[in-house]
Amino acid sequence: MTTRGEHTGTNHSAVIRKVNLRFYEELNDHLPKAWRKRKFVYEFKGRPAIRNVIQALDIPHGEVDLILVNGRSVGFDYHLAGGEEISVYPRFESFDISPVVRLRAEPLRESRFVVDVNLGKLARKLRLLGFDTLFRNDFEDDEIIAISLKETRIILTRDRGILKQNVVTHGYWIRNDDPKKQLREVIERLQLQYSFRPFSRCSNCNGELEAAEKENLGNVLSEDTMHYYQKFWKCVGCGKIYWEGSHLEHIARWVAKLEKG
Repeated sequence: MTTRGEHTGTNHSAVIRKVNLRFYEELNDHLPKAWRKRKFVYEFKGRPAIRNVIQALDIPHGEVDLILVNGRSVGFDYHLAGGEEISVYPRFESFDISPVVRLRAEPLRESRFVVDVNLGKLARKLRLLGFDTLFRNDFEDDEIIAISLKETRIILTRDRGILKQNVVTHGYWIRNDDPKKQLREVIERLQLQYSFRPFSRCSNCNGELEAAEKENLGNVLSEDTMHYYQKFWKCVGCGKIYWEGSHLEHIARWVAKLEKG
């Protein structure tokens, strides 16, 4: 299979050059089926940078962590000459590849997120698991990127265009449409199974929960709730009250299932 690249270099020669490309693991999700998990020929003119080639194939550079050209690691600014064998790998969240040219910042050991406008249900589920997750249904792309950079948050998005911005350092394109599958995808891809802190964060506003004294809630909750339940928590952000009940038991079972995989 051969694909033609755009002329992105400064050499205006009409000579058509070729390289062999191979993308690995989930980077294949962005490619046409005919090019997935196999080597294919890429044609181009001039001396384009490898970053431009990758993005021309609709792959967000933010998901790329390692590029090997003829077995040697290179950066995004490497310019193709023709005849190279090129392998492109996704993030290595759990492996140390420090001897080679790492193309993004080190994995974030404290997973905090900013979520785009199409992933509100996913944001709520992440909060229920205790992850610091910012979400608004009116976020603009530039605002999401600015928050990610300022607060070192991982961008979760269904819009690959956000992750193609050069300044983005940590981001992940969600493959699934279903919120339940989205959650499982994020947990497995970012290896979050051992970082759950359920009942620690408000699903409504992302504020932290703190223990609340029962005697101080009499004017807020119903008599039945005050009678049947003993443990209460209050969100320091929006003031929402949580208490032990059947819904917490349901969440506990749900979390246990997620932890088992």
